[in-house]
Amino acid sequence: MLNEDSGYTVTMTISWARTRVAVLVCAVFLFGSLEGWATGLAAANSAPPAAAEVSELERMKALVAQLAGEDVVAQQQAVRALVETGDAATLGRLEEVLEAADRATRVAVKPIKTLLKNKLSLASGDEAVRRAAAGDLGASGQPVAVSWLESAAAGESQYWVRYAMEEGAALLRLAGDDPVARAGAATKLGELKSQNGLPALKELAQELSGETGALDANSPVRVAVTKAIERIELWSAWAGAFETLFRGLSLSSILLIMSLGLAIVFGLMGVINMAHGELMMVGAYATFMTQELFKAYLPPSMFDAYFLASLPVAFLVAGACGLFLEATVIRFLYGRPLETMLATWGVSLVLIQLARVLFGDLTAVTAPAWLSGGVQVLVGVYLPYNRLFIIVLSIICVIGIYLSLFRSSLGLRVRAVTQNRNMSACLGIPTRTVDAYTFAFGSGLAGLAGCALTLVGNVEPGLGQNYIVDSFMVVVTGGVGKLAGTIVAALGIGSLNKFLEPSFGAVYGKVLILGLVILFLQRRPSGLFAIKGRHAD
Repeated sequence: MLNEDSGYTVTMTISWARTRVAVLVCAVFLFGSLEGWATGLAAANSAPPAAAEVSELERMKALVAQLAGEDVVAQQQAVRALVETGDAATLGRLEEVLEAADRATRVAVKPIKTLLKNKLSLASGDEAVRRAAAGDLGASGQPVAVSWLESAAAGESQYWVRYAMEEGAALLRLAGDDPVARAGAATKLGELKSQNGLPALKELAQELSGETGALDANSPVRVAVTKAIERIELWSAWAGAFETLFRGLSLSSILLIMSLGLAIVFGLMGVINMAHGELMMVGAYATFMTQELFKAYLPPSMFDAYFLASLPVAFLVAGACGLFLEATVIRFLYGRPLETMLATWGVSLVLIQLARVLFGDLTAVTAPAWLSGGVQVLVGVYLPYNRLFIIVLSIICVIGIYLSLFRSSLGLRVRAVTQNRNMSACLGIPTRTVDAYTFAFGSGLAGLAGCALTLVGNVEPGLGQNYIVDSFMVVVTGGVGKLAGTIVAALGIGSLNKFLEPSFGAVYGKVLILGLVILFLQRRPSGLFAIKGRHAD
């Protein structure tokens, strides 16, 4: 019994061992099969993209060859194929193919490459890039871009970018052959008051007026084009007048800052300072030197802050020069206006030649990034940031001068000396000290005007000569020593100057203004706001 049980046990042990061996063999086989299957699957998955990539490159080469060929039909087919499938990957493959192409091929493919780039730029995150791409597509003459522009405009939230997209689509439809689409495009351009569409509309109007056939079919187009031209031209006249008014306001702001200092000096001391324009030049060169110091000694990231630093620098440097001029020249010539005028004229010549020796004939100040560009408020009306800054600066100067003259003890003394110098001296006011500080303050205002002027023009030794005559006209016309008169006269003369320039030119415009000022002073010798009271004489 024991032997039977022992045999049975041995038999079961051998059977169990065989089973384990079989399972291990199956597992090894199955694992090998799975590994081979996974490797084959990976190879199968990786092989088609490589083959597809090679196929796309070969297709791109064939399309580029068609574009560089002479068959017009093949070129059109290649253009259609590239444009319809144009995406970032297509543009990348196209650039890869063009790297090995000759110059003639690159020149032939360049318009298509630019078209694809502009298509992709319509989805850019930068508003300026989207707007520029819309303008380029509108001028490309490719009808396929109409759908791109219209779909992009439907999802655009920024007004002026959407305006450029709608304008570009209308320009492309206007260049088409469908009369209904052309009439609708002309009407759309008229609604947009498109300045860019005006030349195309006029060209189309001439083309339609010269046609003898198909007049009935083109009659709606002609009507729409005529109305659009009239509407755009009317708006252009208003936009031009608005821009001229803005430029006049900008010039008036510079004249105002410069004339305020001259009015204070002339009204207080009766000094005709012919070097006031050169003090303006000193402020401009102080701004230039501040810019150069920022370039040389400070990191580039701080460069845009130079202009804010140059404002007090220009004021202080010009004020220091005025204080020195008053202490060395003008103090000894009070009460002799002719000698003062000749002496300050000589000083102006010296300052001009000194600036020419030190800085040369022409230097330039780079506007900071935050004053570059502008804002578009209306169609055809663009307001630069630098001129807006000048206007704001002039307003700040007027407010500062008003507070200084009418809300401070120093201003009270200045007004007392202006009205009655002898009585002020009897009351213990140091009139000579008031004269010196007032002259320095007026010179500092001229320096501020020079600093502002660097934003709209070059810096040169004769900078002040262009504004000194206008500044004196502002002071005399407004009324000697009258703040309100200076403001009104500066606004009037500056705006009138810009309105007369287009018709009469810069030189004859100034001559005409001078004649008008002379006629006005014949009627009102004391200016717009005459001094009243016992001290009026």
